[in-house]
Amino acid sequence: MNNNDSVTPLNSQQPAAKRVLTGIKPTGTLHLGNYIGAIRPAIESIKNSDDEAFFFLADYHGIIGCHDPAVIHESTKSIAATWLACGLDPERVTFYRQSDVPEIPELAWILNCSCAKGLMNRAHAYKASVDVNVANSVDADQGVTMGLFGYPVLMAADILMFNATHVPVGRDQIQHIEMARDIAGTFNHRYKPLFTMPTAVVDDATPLLTGLDGRKMSKSYGNTIPLFGDMNPQVSSEKQMHKAIMKIVTNSQLPNEPKDPDDSAIFEIYKAFASAEEVAAMREQFATGIGWGEAKQALFEKINNEIAPFRARYQELMNNPIQLEEILQMGADKARRHSRKQLDKTRRAIGIRPLAKLK
Repeated sequence: MNNNDSVTPLNSQQPAAKRVLTGIKPTGTLHLGNYIGAIRPAIESIKNSDDEAFFFLADYHGIIGCHDPAVIHESTKSIAATWLACGLDPERVTFYRQSDVPEIPELAWILNCSCAKGLMNRAHAYKASVDVNVANSVDADQGVTMGLFGYPVLMAADILMFNATHVPVGRDQIQHIEMARDIAGTFNHRYKPLFTMPTAVVDDATPLLTGLDGRKMSKSYGNTIPLFGDMNPQVSSEKQMHKAIMKIVTNSQLPNEPKDPDDSAIFEIYKAFASAEEVAAMREQFATGIGWGEAKQALFEKINNEIAPFRARYQELMNNPIQLEEILQMGADKARRHSRKQLDKTRRAIGIRPLAKLK
């Protein structure tokens, strides 16, 4: 397969306009790294654009690694509320829950039947699991589920069902877009050219937010700053954010000692929320010896100024699951207008169609 960066129009039935698709797994609450790396740029990108946009909650992907039903359920609720609170307009985009579009897993099975096992053997997540098992001298496939092994095919179905032309991803996900192209190409060649070749979109200008310990902010490192808290009703999300920021690791330099802003997690996070003028002013404060406590407080205030207006809407949605469900069902109806047609074409292409028209 030719995995170049161009979008390949396959026939007149393919979308002529740019069609963007973004998904997020509901396996926990979101943090500032998710907001800066995915939510804010995705919402901003469509505000002044005519591009079609599909945003979905990837709950079938979530159960690959999370087997706690309560976490999947509550996280789906929290993440849906987060996207909407941060400004996603469900009238402007198609915002849906993956499991509300049954055509997607059916398409995944059809694509499985055209996908070479060898392609899945090369998937990064599967290879990483095998490497760990081999290093521990246990069976290479111990703990590997078919969900983990076939994850790229389900992701391909997510993308190809809607003939997405552009899929924003992190660099670690580029392989999955290449696999979707490979799977689409195999099907198109074998049966009929129904699927558009998607393009991975990696925005190198979007910062990878630094965590509390100076490493990349990640739940796996336990170094995150919560966006709207951890759903603990006893502590306000604003207080949770403030408490987390005050835990950012710093060195032992005292107030009035010049500090290197480029070696500070505080400054790195601050840059993601501040204007160029504010960044320059903060850099000068570091040079003149701002105290760590003062710097952390300035960071909190800068972040809180942006996030605080979203909190009330988030809490309103969390307290009103009926409204959330209505919005998701509206999105599901919009998504299925596309998916029913695409699946019908796909079924007919592989020979699954009525034997005759009945009177």
